[in-house]
Amino acid sequence: MTINAATKIAVILKQNAGALDAIVALSPKFEKLRNPILRRVMAGRTSLAMAAKIGGCKVEDFFEKLKPLGFEPDTGIVVKEEEATRQPLPEFITSLKKAQVVELDVRPIMAAGEDPLSVIVKKVKTIQPGQVLKIINTFEPTPLMILLEKQGFASYVDTIEPDWVETYFYKKEDGSRPVVTEVPAESGEGWDAMVKQYENRTQTIDVRHLEMPGPMMTILEALETLPENSALYVYHKRIPVFLLPELAERKFGYRIKEISEGQVHLLIFRD
Repeated sequence: MTINAATKIAVILKQNAGALDAIVALSPKFEKLRNPILRRVMAGRTSLAMAAKIGGCKVEDFFEKLKPLGFEPDTGIVVKEEEATRQPLPEFITSLKKAQVVELDVRPIMAAGEDPLSVIVKKVKTIQPGQVLKIINTFEPTPLMILLEKQGFASYVDTIEPDWVETYFYKKEDGSRPVVTEVPAESGEGWDAMVKQYENRTQTIDVRHLEMPGPMMTILEALETLPENSALYVYHKRIPVFLLPELAERKFGYRIKEISEGQVHLLIFRD
């Protein structure tokens, strides 16, 4: 297969799954590609030129690593630096009108040490088909993108500066399901019994110190290697409502115990 600076990571991985190890070896920043959820979001829109920019390496480094795996470099295609840092514009962005955009800047909320989740969810529920919610944040909101994609939203991320990221969510005019982020009432039932059931068969992680979207990504990555008949015990700062639909889709059950404000415990197991 012939590759060039504009070739997407997803295309390369689809051609040869072994290319993942070769790519990760180029930079510690590519380790996140081992997480299947994050890989699904990132790889499809990240070219080799964009990845080189992110990883602090050169496109030629990718060529050198991938050539032994059967990839033939085409050095004739050059991608300009500004093109390397931006995704191709989706159709809804190119035809976007100012009247369609509802803007929400959550940076002041985060700067105050508060969680913008409830504000975002409330605003999302007001978006009508054909409208676009523009969230201004300090990072790419991967968990929110995963959730809203399943609810019929298309998304586009534009990184203006390292701490200035604009994410556009377009509500398709197709009768999509409403956004559901409520925590099931039964999520706390039988906590003590489930903890006892998995006694001595539990792995523990603490994500309280991580900034978003680190907690969700760390939990999903830990679940990838969770042994059969085992459970994952998670120390969290809040109930991760964006994570819950993903757990259900991946056939994981869970129990939640709210200890105090800013302290939540989760037990996650194969359903």
